[in-house]
Amino acid sequence: MAGRPAYYDDPEVFSKEVDKYFETSQLPTWSGLALYLGFSSRDSLNDYKKKEGFSDPIKKALLRIESIYESNLFGRNPAGSIFALKNFGWKDKQEVEQSGGITIKYEEPTDYSYPAQDQSSDGISESI
Repeated sequence: MAGRPAYYDDPEVFSKEVDKYFETSQLPTWSGLALYLGFSSRDSLNDYKKKEGFSDPIKKALLRIESIYESNLFGRNPAGSIFALKNFGWKDKQEVEQSGGITIKYEEPTDYSYPAQDQSSDGISESI
């Protein structure tokens, strides 16, 4: 396989570096973690999920970051956290699922006569 050599070969060393990032960062982010670990993009860090032993530390890191955004929902201005959580797959719409069927009952009318029409020429009836 061609390309850049792996930054980390040992999942345990990788996991310890991820933990160090969370210990030292005041505001951990996914991009910040990628930079801290020496990656040039978030996608490169995501690619490590495919490597044996690296998936779990990466999933935990994402969950830790998501947890921070989630706890920020209780603050004064949660708009940024809401936006970030949508990128984590959260939705702010309510989905209603209905089970069972819908029955429509239609009865054929039996009386097809129309109501009596006013016979005056201008459509206005007069009473005397």
